[in-house]
Amino acid sequence: MFKGQPKGLYALALANTGERFGYYTMLAIFTLFLQAKFGFSASVTSNIFAGFLALVYFLPVLGGWLADKFGYGKMVTSGIIVMFLGYVFLAIPTGNNAGGVAAMVGALVMIALGTGLFKGNLQVMVGNLYDDPKYSAKRDTAFSIFYMAINIGALFAPTAAEKITEWYMGKANLSYNGDIPALAHQYLDGTLSGDALAKFTDLAAQQGAQYVNDLHAFANEYIDCLAGSYHWGFAVACVSLVISMLIYVFGRKTFKHADVNAKQAAVSGNKEAAVELTPAQTKSRVTALLLVFAVVIFFWMAFHQNGLTLTFFARDYTDTTANGLTRIGFDVINLVLIIVAVYALFSAVQSDKGRSKLTSFAVMVAALGLLAWKYVSMGDASIAILPQKFQQFNPFFVVALTPVSMAVFGALAKRGKEPSAPRKIGIGMFIAAVGFSIMALGSIGLPIPDDLSSVTTDYRVTPNLLIGTYLVLTFAELFLSPMGISFVSKVAPPKYKGLMMGGWFAATAIGNYMVAIIGMLWGGLPLWVLWAILIGLCLLSALFIFSIMKKLEAATNDA
Repeated sequence: MFKGQPKGLYALALANTGERFGYYTMLAIFTLFLQAKFGFSASVTSNIFAGFLALVYFLPVLGGWLADKFGYGKMVTSGIIVMFLGYVFLAIPTGNNAGGVAAMVGALVMIALGTGLFKGNLQVMVGNLYDDPKYSAKRDTAFSIFYMAINIGALFAPTAAEKITEWYMGKANLSYNGDIPALAHQYLDGTLSGDALAKFTDLAAQQGAQYVNDLHAFANEYIDCLAGSYHWGFAVACVSLVISMLIYVFGRKTFKHADVNAKQAAVSGNKEAAVELTPAQTKSRVTALLLVFAVVIFFWMAFHQNGLTLTFFARDYTDTTANGLTRIGFDVINLVLIIVAVYALFSAVQSDKGRSKLTSFAVMVAALGLLAWKYVSMGDASIAILPQKFQQFNPFFVVALTPVSMAVFGALAKRGKEPSAPRKIGIGMFIAAVGFSIMALGSIGLPIPDDLSSVTTDYRVTPNLLIGTYLVLTFAELFLSPMGISFVSKVAPPKYKGLMMGGWFAATAIGNYMVAIIGMLWGGLPLWVLWAILIGLCLLSALFIFSIMKKLEAATNDA
């Protein structure tokens, strides 16, 4: 898996890990922040969230176009600086008035612009490392490793967000409760009455008996404190970007030769990088890429519900505590131990030397032993769960399952039966439909969101429903996302590499904006209907991509 890869891959991957840690820390709490601080409805929150994600993934088109003209490295460096400034402005506490909203929007635009300059161009340089015939056969493996590094950053982000929230609110002798922010805003707006008012009064009493006699003060204090904790969470991204920049600068010598666009290659006389295609070849490749882009729109529309409706589900419909074995997954250290055990097992199996096998086996046993000790030491006590914590399961599954997927694909390749990249994308769409089928089945009989404020019966479901969904969606992601990026880097005409990688992200942007459709429907419809919409779109996309498979595989073979 790691053997024989160029050193530049690891420098670029680690630089991306730092940036992604900050980004996903911010994303883990972003929708919660919008509703807690500003009191936005699910519909407004959905549009802001989707608009931001769309901008984040659309601006790589601009970043790719600029890089094709001025160079990839310059755009990556500029992107880190612009992102840093955006996160600084987002971390500065503001009021929850129009001025605060304007400041927040300005910060989001800067973060999106910086990401547009950084994200796609970093990945183009990864692809350029594998234009060398010495490494060309390792391209798909490289992007799986690169994608795994992204998710290492994302794995720790929810825990960072959770710990900051607990620390900041603890200073004010408050604790997080996902029901309070919406009720607090309704109380301040004068729209709270009946069972909902009684519920708010009871929740205030749980935070402190002194609050019952002044609910107005409690509502303001709780909103301000929770919003303040989120501002501190955004500040984490500033620190992570400094680390990312240091890794990029000090590792540059290992990938400097990959920081060459077609224009620069022509000037330097690098024939491999400056290769020209016929107009027919260019048209065939671009057409194939556009068809793939059209399909992945619907995957990202479904997948990125993790930051929106799946987070709403975690907050409003999922048990706020975990018991038994389920508790293991809500401690990131436990997840790291599982990852260590998985990689040690694969190392023991794949090592050629007996000493290496023995060492790997010992590491696996030690990791599992420590995991068992930590579990036993928990006793029978349940643990509290914050909704953003569920977002660590997707990156955990990506990191843990990457060697599994690569081993399967490697075994199939040896037998000459490995699916092509387009075929993997189609399979991924089918798997995504299965993931949302789990949600649909688990949501049958749950109250609609608009009725929650007056529901007093216990309706919350086991955390394992969301964990299982994230597991299946991660399988879909491993079939689709790293393979899609690899496909673009291989098939894109050399003089349009930056632009075509930007095109991949533009398709992602459209899908991300369409995330808001489900969020806007959140409220008056049964939950299973919302998940059924996503199931249908994933199945239709899969059928479409298999219907054009011959054209896609022809372009792949020509590259």
